[in-house]
Amino acid sequence: MAELLLELFSEEIPARMQARAAEDLRTAFLDAFGALIDGGQARAYWGPRRIALHADRMIAETPGATVEERGPRSAAPEAALAGFLKKHGAAREELAEESGYWVLRRTRPPLPTAEALAARLPALIRKLAWPKSMRWGLSPFPWVRPLRRILCVFDGAVVPFALAEGADDAHGLASGDLTEGHRIQAPGAFAVRGFADYAATLRERFVVLDAAERERLVEDGVARLAAAEGFTVMPDRGLVSEVAGLVEWPVPLLARIDDAFMDLPPEVMRTTMRVNQRYFTLVTTDGKAAPRFALAANIAASDGGAAIAAGNERVLRARLSDARFFWDQDRKQRLEDFLPKLDAVVFHARLGTQGQRVARLEKLAALIAARIGADAALSARAAKLAKADLASGMVGEFPELQGVMGRYYAQAAGEDARVAEAIGAHYRPLGPGDAVPAEPIAISVALADKIDQLVGFFAADERPTGSGDPFALRRAALGVIRIIRENGLRLALADIFAEAFFLFPAATGSTAVPEFGMTVAAERMKAGFVPPAGSPHPPMVAAFAAGLLDFLAERLRVQLRAEGARHDIVAAVFSAGADDDLNRLLARADAVRDFLDSDNGANLLAAAKRAQNILRIEEKKDGGAFEPEFQVHHNAPVQETALCTALDSARHSVAECLPREDFAGAMAAMATLRTPLDAFFEGVIVNDPDSQLRRNRLRLLAGLRAVLDQVADFSKIEG
Repeated sequence: MAELLLELFSEEIPARMQARAAEDLRTAFLDAFGALIDGGQARAYWGPRRIALHADRMIAETPGATVEERGPRSAAPEAALAGFLKKHGAAREELAEESGYWVLRRTRPPLPTAEALAARLPALIRKLAWPKSMRWGLSPFPWVRPLRRILCVFDGAVVPFALAEGADDAHGLASGDLTEGHRIQAPGAFAVRGFADYAATLRERFVVLDAAERERLVEDGVARLAAAEGFTVMPDRGLVSEVAGLVEWPVPLLARIDDAFMDLPPEVMRTTMRVNQRYFTLVTTDGKAAPRFALAANIAASDGGAAIAAGNERVLRARLSDARFFWDQDRKQRLEDFLPKLDAVVFHARLGTQGQRVARLEKLAALIAARIGADAALSARAAKLAKADLASGMVGEFPELQGVMGRYYAQAAGEDARVAEAIGAHYRPLGPGDAVPAEPIAISVALADKIDQLVGFFAADERPTGSGDPFALRRAALGVIRIIRENGLRLALADIFAEAFFLFPAATGSTAVPEFGMTVAAERMKAGFVPPAGSPHPPMVAAFAAGLLDFLAERLRVQLRAEGARHDIVAAVFSAGADDDLNRLLARADAVRDFLDSDNGANLLAAAKRAQNILRIEEKKDGGAFEPEFQVHHNAPVQETALCTALDSARHSVAECLPREDFAGAMAAMATLRTPLDAFFEGVIVNDPDSQLRRNRLRLLAGLRAVLDQVADFSKIEG
């Protein structure tokens, strides 16, 4: 077995792009050469100035093979045959006629792996994609930063190739056996013959190759220094990974924060340090901000890092001075005084300004509050002020602090504590690990914020497509779902969606836009949506709300799948009827799951699927669905009569249990169908030669389907 080492050495690569690029390189390499690796594995490495790949079990040569290409028909025009020969660089004598076609059969001899690498690696490197790239010099060849060297060694020898392509010399880049160590502590190139030599020499030259090891050195070193002074480090895995991508030789250091800035809100200090400077925040044993910060230098300085720490202290002092200015200036006015500025800030071209959005949130939060038992007046007040800090100087400088600064400014203005907390929490949850608001007023405002976002962008037909979601609507939907689930809320979402829809000027009044929301509504109507009886909303608005509810249902299924739950059962329950109470649907899904886990449930499901298959086939033959209206004939088999009686009883029991949410009772009623249904299939021929008997029995099975459909669409349940 032979070993391959490939390294692409460049100017500093942005930390956020390194791991993805290394994985893309590894994937592309395995696609091209995976068959030449015993075990099919290769490992990628990345850092500030290099992306590398190591495969240590490659075969020495590619196996020979017979390659066969079928050409045109033997009776095809001569021009077609000439084109085929030209394409493959073949002579007519190499062709054989088989089954009316010309066939080209060639034997490909074994090829040294080094030659295969030299032939295919240049294209692989050139095609490596970056989120952003640049050009330098005269060549049009792009890279994330100027590419300086290509190291490629196979079995101890250089694999010779160049990146030049046509008239593009690609800066004269060609493979070799040279790389470089630390830019400052060990400048200059050195030769490499294998991976062990490569990794060891890099370490001697102050480069830690493995990103995971650099992360450990940063995290453990910072924690150790902080503990020595009685502090702890605020957990931040993202920052640890980013810093590990900025340094080749991590040297953790501690530095001091001036006492003059310690009265700033801790979130302001933390954001300033993290976003601008990639510093680590330290806290005291009681959770307060510590007068120290941590950083990772990229050099082992002779003075122990004192000068580096002092320089970073000066930089942070300037940053915190800016934050101090915004903090002091913003507090010279009340939070409410920022609101007029939002009238000039466009939220979206079709959805109006931020000021108009605030007016919608105020009404929507009050509506939601009334339905969950929160104080409607305070919820409206919190919603009115929730976006005010967007016009503040601090949030203008640090957008990450929106909501956080609003809470501080509301507290300073003497607002009710619940209003201030709702302002600070209304963006949550920001991600899977973020807690949801739990106080009723905060819940009202957070739901209003996300529902307005969903309704507005769906009405404007700015829905997510594929992997693209520029307005974070999937995250908003998951936020709504989590808030409702984790707080056990009982909300009729379709009605709230419709009420939110009417808050947009484009939806009603003299400024109504005819197509606003109608794309979603038309799609849902086309899919068979029927507005519920007694709905207070116009059919198209009800259809729009149903379309948005479908989106939430899909997000819920994705979430349940991630949790390991039976998402097929949830899909079946959602398909059973127009129920927009998520927690009621989940309770019904739990009851169906428990029922299917029992012997009665499993056997009934199997029989139900048999009935559905029969109906599907026979309805296709007859050209329409069978009505669930069946009769009991005096000469019918006893099994048919028993099933009719059981179905009548179960239908009434299920219809009584569901409105009072007695799902266990509904499942118990369905369980009574198992024995008579098994007996029916055992003793009765559904497709009887007598057309009247056949139709009545098919209607009986349709009646079974109707009873089951009250609870769930069992055809969607797997197994």
